[in-house]
Amino acid sequence: MITKDVSYDAGSKPVTGYLAYDEKRGGKLPGILVCHQGGGLREHEKERARMLAGLGYVAFALDVYGEVAQSREQAMELLNGMIANPRLWHERVLAGLAQLKSQPNVDMAKLGAIGFCFGGSTVLELTRITPDVVCVVSFHPGLTGLPEKDERPMYGKVLVCAGEKDPLIPPEARERFISLMKAAKADWQLITFGSAGHSFTDKSVDAFGMPGFNYDAATDKRSWAAMRQMFDETFGAL
Repeated sequence: MITKDVSYDAGSKPVTGYLAYDEKRGGKLPGILVCHQGGGLREHEKERARMLAGLGYVAFALDVYGEVAQSREQAMELLNGMIANPRLWHERVLAGLAQLKSQPNVDMAKLGAIGFCFGGSTVLELTRITPDVVCVVSFHPGLTGLPEKDERPMYGKVLVCAGEKDPLIPPEARERFISLMKAAKADWQLITFGSAGHSFTDKSVDAFGMPGFNYDAATDKRSWAAMRQMFDETFGAL
């Protein structure tokens, strides 16, 4: 497996992403963009990129911030600053997508994205700003800030994996998400896992001691399997 850091410019911001692929697989392969949590690009997302590479995908974990938060307060400052500036947010995400598209072994007709927490919200936003990504999977995104209406077109299939106990995805947020998907006539799925809270894919989250934020091994495994089924359906089994 080939893994390497990739430095690039996201607008005027120098950032460093992470590329992973299996060099033994020939030909053009589906490319998957991996979008990080609110704290920045960490080992969690790099591990997921390697897992995707092991399945036969070319995975690129983008860097939206250009830094890694050293505290919860800094993470929230970075996250909220990005969401408050959609033009900058989109610029940074599309710059990461451009890095994935530039890889010579990527099939440009088979591009997908996955994201976790803030990254989960990012891939949902991605479906509104480019038709190039044909499938996204959003793991425990924050859905409390969804608008009542979104008149933008929507591209690609959507799968959201959410914990029923997630404080950032209360029942009313799930209903608003469903309403937006219906209004957009999207191809969408929402899977709600009864035992899970927020960040259920992140083994390091329990150390922060935040109520409703817990790693859940069973939900992590089940949601990853749901992602694989979606990718097999969309890109063909590898």
